[in-house]
Order: sequence, then C-alpha cells, then structure tokens
Amino acid sequence: MKRPPFKSFFRNSLKSESFIADELINTYLMRRIAAVVTWMLYPTTITPNGITLAATAVGVLAACFYTMDTRGAIAMAGLLVTLKDILDDADGQLARAKQLYSRRGRFLDSIGDFLVDLAIFAAITLVVYRSHPTASTILLGFAGLLGITLRVSFHVFYQVSYLHLESAYMLNRITEEVTEEDRRGDRVAYYLQLVFNAIYGWQDRLFRRVDLWCRGTEFPEGAIVQWYSDRAGLRISGLLGFGTELALLTICSLLNAMYAYLLLNLFLMNGILLTGILYRRIVLRKLLVAR
Repeated sequence: MKRPPFKSFFRNSLKSESFIADELINTYLMRRIAAVVTWMLYPTTITPNGITLAATAVGVLAACFYTMDTRGAIAMAGLLVTLKDILDDADGQLARAKQLYSRRGRFLDSIGDFLVDLAIFAAITLVVYRSHPTASTILLGFAGLLGITLRVSFHVFYQVSYLHLESAYMLNRITEEVTEEDRRGDRVAYYLQLVFNAIYGWQDRLFRRVDLWCRGTEFPEGAIVQWYSDRAGLRISGLLGFGTELALLTICSLLNAMYAYLLLNLFLMNGILLTGILYRRIVLRKLLVAR
C-alpha cells in the first residue's frame, strides 16, 4: 500500500478539521507527531488495534519504571508516558486514514487507558508513600486516579457532543447504553462494551446530568448548537483531555516531583474541571437564555 501525500494523509487522519474541540497540545504538537508515525506505518500490515495494544503495553511499562523509584527511572517513565500518548493518538489516526475504525477499537482504546491509569497511579502512590508514609498519600493517589478518569470523561463528553453536530466521529456515542443492535452484532465488541460501561458508563451518565443542570430548566432548545459549539467552553474542557493530563505527568516526572504531581492533579486539574462546569452554568447559560 503506497503512502499518500503527507498533507492529505494528516487531514484525513483527524476527527475533524475544526480544532476547537481538541486539546491545544494535540492540535499543535501530539497529533502532528502521531501523524508522522502513522504515515510511516501506513503501508504496513500493522492495525489500529495493534497500536492500541502497544500503547497500553508502553503505559504499563511506564508504571514499572515508576516503581524503580530512582531519578533516572522516573524520568524514563515520564518519557514512556509521552510515547504512550503519541501511540494513543496514532491508533485513531491510522484507523481514520485507512477507514478501519471499529467499535472494537473504540472500546479497546478506552479500556486500555483505564488499565494504564490504574497501573500508573498505583505505582506513583507507592513511590510517594515511601517518602510520605501516611494515609493522606493513599487518598491522594486514589483521588488522582478518580480525578483523571472523571476529567477526561468530561472532556470527551463535550468533544463528542460537538463532533456529532458536524456529523463526525459518529461511531462514538455520547453515552454507550447497550442496544438490541449491539447485542446482535459483533460479540467481541459487545463484551468490550460491557466492560467499557462498567468503567465509564456511570461517568457518562453523571456528566449528562451535570450538563442538564448547567443548562437549567429555562434553556431554549433552539440554542443547543451554540451550547455544544461554544469556543470558550470547549477550550476549557480541552485542558482536561489525556494529552494535557499526561503532559503534566511527564513534566513532573522529568523534575522528579511526584508528590507535587499528585497535588497539582488534585487542586489544579480539578480546579479547571470546576471552572468548566461553572462557566457553562453561570456564564454560557445566562448568555444563551438572554438571547
């Protein structure tokens, strides 16, 4: 299979040519690096799901390096986290470029992300506990895992809602309730969907309720397009995607500042989440209701 021109390949590998729903770090850096990787892999028989499994393996390897608890090993773990993020972008970009996007891949990717988060936060908590052996360290580690999972789900909720307005990224549903079509379809995809829902289903339902609360009872249904395509709202939620989250982890790893990372994870990143929710509830809702 011959490689297409890189410019058209890059364009065809994106979820959308409109970048406002994506993270800034993805728009200007990570997706471009991932595009080079996928462009090189394009003629090969490597599949998007193969890249997803490789990304998961790299993430678990990063967790192993964290447990070594030396400055060099922690720095290496941070670099592996970045490599995991690049591969995480590359699987979807290759799928779109080759038109191989599938429900199996959609669920496999998200399940792999959770497994990596679980391994990494367990490893980081262990490392920090060695120097801060208190119950608060364990609570910080658990809060970090819960926080990153919820924040990324918040980002994905609004990103997918926006992309659906463009009729893009349609295989990803805003919420993944099991339908009769799912039960009768691909059995592997169905079982992966059940695992996905066990991990993420409650989070999707939570943010759907949060979204309804932000809109309020007086929200004009005719303003729904403006609600999900609001640039400021999308930029705030875009600071909570995996690219930004893992970039912060990489920086703290290179600085050997894992305790500081857990604190930034708790206060800074959850502060951004709260800002995103309050912006929609107080500012955007008021603006659209007043029209």
